[in-house]
Amino acid sequence: MDQDIVMRARVQLLSANQRVVRGTEGLRIYRLLTRVEPEVYGSKLAYVLVEASLSALVRSLPEQRLALLDEAVTVASALDAANPYRARVLAKARAARRELEGRQAQGM
Repeated sequence: MDQDIVMRARVQLLSANQRVVRGTEGLRIYRLLTRVEPEVYGSKLAYVLVEASLSALVRSLPEQRLALLDEAVTVASALDAANPYRARVLAKARAARRELEGRQAQGM
């Protein structure tokens, strides 16, 4: 991994001055940093993925929403069981996935 890219992502994260960076910027930053430090950034990535699945950009695209939620479940599942955020983000991702599947089954 290119350390300059990692450093830029960390600087962007710090300069955002937010607890969680959301949207496409957050997805890009957390996807990158999760590859370097999964236990530190994985829970935030899973959280932002679930939020992204609810955004107006993908609201009418169930396949993309499902892909985002599948990624969120995968990322959250990969966190160590001792990670204090694992259970919460995994439950949130699974619940969002179940809700989307339920809507698809009802034809919504």
